Order: sequence, then structure tokens, then C-alpha cells
Amino acid sequence: MSNPLIIAVGADHGGYPLKETIRNFLTKEGYQLIDCGTDSTAAVDYPVFAAKVARKVASGAARFGVIVDGAGIGSSMAANKIHGVRAALCYDLSSANNAREHNDANVLTLGSGLIGSSLAQQIVKKFITTDCTEERHLKRVAMINDLQTEKGNIEKMVSPVKTEDQGLASLTDQDILRIAERVSQLVQSRAGNIAPNLQQVSQHGHQDSDMVCHCGVCAERQPDTYRKFMDFGVERLGLHDGTDAASVPEDIARCIDHTILKPDATEADIITLCAEADEFQFATVCISPSYVPLAAKQLEHSKVKVCTVVGFPSGAHHPTIKAMETRRAIRDGAEEIDMVINIGALKSGNDELVYRDIRMVVEACEDGGATSKVIIEAALLTDDEKVRACTLAKKARADFVKTSTGFGPHGATAADVALMARTVANTGIGVKAAGGIRSFEDAQDMIKAGATRIGASAGIAIVKKARSITMSN
Repeated sequence: MSNPLIIAVGADHGGYPLKETIRNFLTKEGYQLIDCGTDSTAAVDYPVFAAKVARKVASGAARFGVIVDGAGIGSSMAANKIHGVRAALCYDLSSANNAREHNDANVLTLGSGLIGSSLAQQIVKKFITTDCTEERHLKRVAMINDLQTEKGNIEKMVSPVKTEDQGLASLTDQDILRIAERVSQLVQSRAGNIAPNLQQVSQHGHQDSDMVCHCGVCAERQPDTYRKFMDFGVERLGLHDGTDAASVPEDIARCIDHTILKPDATEADIITLCAEADEFQFATVCISPSYVPLAAKQLEHSKVKVCTVVGFPSGAHHPTIKAMETRRAIRDGAEEIDMVINIGALKSGNDELVYRDIRMVVEACEDGGATSKVIIEAALLTDDEKVRACTLAKKARADFVKTSTGFGPHGATAADVALMARTVANTGIGVKAAGGIRSFEDAQDMIKAGATRIGASAGIAIVKKARSITMSN
């Protein structure tokens, strides 16, 4: 029996930097690692290292494997050639959860060119902490394993016509026809068993499966309707018939960025803010860049993170300046960056500048291991511009999109949050609602619309109301 705490990691030259980030992350999380290489950015062949990781898992030396190359596709193909390995390429939390919960995948492959380091760490954590326990899923995993057995039977069937020094060239036409016929029989047999289950029509007149409902009626069957609090520890939020989710009151503190960004905030205000955040265990404190060193010192021994703003509040700063501001803030102790896009450039149709603006900040965050959030200032945009802004943030591989600075005409609206959530759906990108959220009910509205983070100056009032509801229930 393999040790569940041992994980094999490997990468080619393109995936090496991200592999190192993941390796450090897993070490801090307390896992034992087998590093199968590579050990530099010198060019190597990814199948070699994919096979090394896969063999560690197949032999039981490691419970899971994590492989990184440029796209993750080749390593997945290579790893799946090793008997006993079920490798899955994952690009967001949903695919990682599905790979484990439905397919019992034991090797995770990642594309360093597709995702940033923050999302990669979240995917790895989701993969190694999710179990496959449902009987119907386990049955299908057994069917996958049977396919490998059938492959072995075919190889045994072919082997008598080969000698040690002969290859496929020694096969006769009759041999090839015999193999083709057998493969055809196997495929048809599987298709016959599976086809009747491909489509099921429910009482609502829609097509669904065990995983997802496509009609929007059965919310309890649709994983996307369970709002993922990726950074807060809450796995799922169950919403039924519009009623409040029982998990919101007890966990809502951990999805709040406790914020003070007014220009006249003093050092005493920041110290008080940090003390409150530590007491109520908020996700972060969000403060101006000049106060990052002070906040980092105040929260040195706390789980509360330091968040700051870049290009704030107008967004009209040069991309290079925003990137420099980001790097300095991270050096000072910031772990999350909320950057404002160049709103004028977006409204002028200069999407290339907006993309470069976002991407330079995201790259700085990736280099510093910080979470990147992109503020689109939705109150100043048309719906088309909101979609374009979120699409550019998605292209730039940001971790979150955020509604507002709090300095615009108005703050977050449920309609804006819902539109943004739809635009970045199934990408692993979160949605932060900020500005004008002053009550527990406001926070609930944003969560129901799709928010996975709440930015609020009234965090304490929100949590006190949430806790009173918990006590009264």
C-alpha cells in the first residue's frame, strides 16, 4: 500500500519553473515528495520524465503524480501508456475535481503555458484532497482498468508471431487483419454497453448525466451553481429554491477582504484594521501600497493575508509602472494584488493595450507567488465592455476579476457579478464583488450571483449579523 503523503513530481524544461513552485508548495503543505526531474531549463524530452513519474505511481512508491510541461497534453499521453496509471490534464478546479471524484485519476498533468502558479497550486491541492467514493464512479474506473487488461491480451495474442529481434514488420497480412478484427469487436462491445447511457431525459425534458444538468432547472445537479470559495476553504455552497445556504453564515468571514482605502487613512487606522481582521479571521486586509510593510508586520503571525491595490483608482497608469508597483508591493509583503485596468483604453477599443496592461501585472504576481485580481470598474462600462474586460483578464491568466474600486459612480451589483461570472465560467477565475456592500444581505446577494470574494469595509457588521443568524437557527 502506497503512502498517501508521498507525491511524485516531474517536468520537462518548459515546466521546470512551475514544477519547482509546486514542489515548494507541497513541501510546505507537509507532503513527502519524489522529484523525478528535470532539474533545469535545459532542453529535455517530456516523455522521459512523464514515464518516471507514472512508474512511481504505478509501482506504489507514490500515491499521486504531478507532471508539468508546456501544454500538459504530451505528458498525459505518455503517462497513460504506463499500466495502472490514469493521468488527467487539468486546467481549472472543476476539471481537477472531476478527474478525481469521477475518474479516480492518480496522475495530474499541467500546462505551464496555460495556467499561472497560483491557480496551479489550487488545482494540485484540489486533486490530491478529493476522493473517488461513489459506487457508480468506481464501477466506471474498473471499466477503464479493464481496457488495459484487454490491451495486454491483444499483445499476448500477437506475441507468438514475433521473435526477439523482429518488430511489426514481421507481421503477415493475416496477422494484421486478425488484430484489426479483434479490436473492432472490443470497441463494438464497449459501445453497446455505453450507448444506452449516453443520453437520459428527465421529467424536466432535458438532457443530463450524473455530473451536470444542462437545462438550468435542477440546480442541485449542476456543480457550477455551487459557488466555489477557492481561497476561503469552503468547498461548496448549496442553494435550493432561493433559500439561504447554511454554510454561508459560519464561513462568510473567510470570504471577506477587510478594506480601508480612503486617502486619509492613518497608521493607527491600519493597525486597527489588521487587529480586526485577525480577530474575525478575514481572508485579507486590503490597504494602499504605502501601508503594505506595516500591515505585513502586524499580521506576521496571522493567517490573514495582505492585499493591496495597483494603478488605483483611475487605472490610467503606464503598464510598466503598474508592474513595478506590483513587484514592490510583493517585496513589501503583499500576497494579493488588485489592479485597475486602463478603463479609457478599453472604451477606446484598444484591447491590446488593456491585455498588455493586465498581463504585465499578472506576470509580476506569478513571479512573486501572489494572487492577481483585475478591477474592471463595471459602473463605467457597458455590458459589452464588461465582457471584453473579463475576457482579456481571462486571456492574461488573472486569478480574479473584480467589479469596482469603490471610488466609481457605484459599487457592485448582482447583475454585474452574474455577467462577470458567466464570462469567466469554468476557467478557475474567481469573481470579487466590491463597493457598496454594507450588509449580510448584500453579501448574500453577491454570492448567489456568482461572487467568490467579497470586498467590504463593513466586514465586522456583516460577520456579526451572520453569526447572529447562525445562533438563532
